Amino acid sequence: MRILVCGAGGQVGHEVVDRASGFGLVALGRTRQQLDISCADQIAREIELQRPGLIINTAAYTHVDNAESHAEQAYAVNRDGCANLAAAAAQAGIPLLHLSTDYVFAGDAHVPYRESDRTAPGGVYGASKLAGEQAIAQRLPAHLILRTSWVYGVHGNNFVKTMLRLARQRDALGVVSDQIGCPTQAGRIADVLLELASRYARQGTLAWGLYHYSGQPRCSWYEFAGEIFRQAHDLGLLARVPRLSPISTAQYPTPARRPAWSVLDCSRFEATFGLATRDWHAELAEVLAELARQERRPAAAGHV
Repeated sequence: MRILVCGAGGQVGHEVVDRASGFGLVALGRTRQQLDISCADQIAREIELQRPGLIINTAAYTHVDNAESHAEQAYAVNRDGCANLAAAAAQAGIPLLHLSTDYVFAGDAHVPYRESDRTAPGGVYGASKLAGEQAIAQRLPAHLILRTSWVYGVHGNNFVKTMLRLARQRDALGVVSDQIGCPTQAGRIADVLLELASRYARQGTLAWGLYHYSGQPRCSWYEFAGEIFRQAHDLGLLARVPRLSPISTAQYPTPARRPAWSVLDCSRFEATFGLATRDWHAELAEVLAELARQERRPAAAGHV
């Protein structure tokens, strides 16, 4: 089955395209430059031309801080883009798998969020992503929305790569310790989406709806950074480990408020699909090992 992958230049989209053949699927990867989901005509033309059997949407306006001052752009992609994809999928009679976020919640809970819990996003990014979820649900019965959290991976910009860069530049770092969540590897999210797509290809249906999926167990950004440094040093990615200090959210102000609690309850997803969540420590090791391999590769001939 051919699948149209929107947002193929991002962390998860890149992995979906790379891994699709391993699931017996043909990925038609489209970056933002190749397919702007905020333009309904572009989507309609692409579907008519390619005739995909399913759409995976990982495209999103993800710059949380910039969204506060560029709300129109955030909503154009995160809400209107989803509405366009859902309407086009409905017209073509194909399903849509869509990636969403923990930012749809207020972040003031103390137990893991279930799919049925009240949403109350604290900023433009979360509000626009929630509006996208609603736009899909209103237009397309055959949809599966997967909320996840704290995404990191080999490709694109993310916390892991930022920490490695800063650790090489500084002797000491302060990292927020009062925001709690679950780091989730982009490659694992891609595997989950592709497994669901392959099941649809075989069975012609899925248990449609809204689900949570993230790594386990929960931790703070400070704890996550500490593990990144430990593993990276063991692999030779870091010559030394910087001094790491816990700081509060108040000590690190940002234009957009971050959720203090981003822990998702994934039990509904696990029970429905029989796909277990993974320990993020092991998932992190895979990413760091790949980054280490990339650094060891010799430069291409003709380049210094």
